[in-house]
Amino acid sequence: MRIISGEYKGRRIPVPGNFKARPTTDFAKEALFNILANYFDFEIISILDLFSGTGSISYEFASRGAVKIELVEINPRYSDFIKKTIHALGMNQIKIYTGDVFRIIPRIKTQYDIIFADPPYELNNLPEIPDLIFRNNLLSQDGWFILEHGRNYDFSGDLHFRELRRYGSVHFSIFQM
Repeated sequence: MRIISGEYKGRRIPVPGNFKARPTTDFAKEALFNILANYFDFEIISILDLFSGTGSISYEFASRGAVKIELVEINPRYSDFIKKTIHALGMNQIKIYTGDVFRIIPRIKTQYDIIFADPPYELNNLPEIPDLIFRNNLLSQDGWFILEHGRNYDFSGDLHFRELRRYGSVHFSIFQM
């Protein structure tokens, strides 16, 4: 895994071989961040990264200057890996919560400018995630919720759906208020 742009551009982060997390591909990540850079000033926005896995998306935001990043990962081994990585890189703007996204979201009282979720594609309740975000009022007025998913999902009928971006097998559904 590598950071593709910003202060830590080109930095490789070795992921333990026994991790089953599926980091977002460099191709998809680069395309997504090119789009986001046209709409957001990373240095003044707040980020929530759900189902963080290896932390790849959070590192990318931090490398590009984001000053408030919170992430949620259920697997304690992955959380420990992320903690070690953010410490090694000196990314003090990242705060990590270890726990179940579906239990943590209702307790969050903050709004975010960008919420990114990369759940396991086979997660049974993956289709419930957009409703969970909007029901709990987690997105700022001009914010984006980005849900990474496989091709088997279609969110175009959702009230908050904005657009779908496809990059190989990676699909990003983008939602707004």
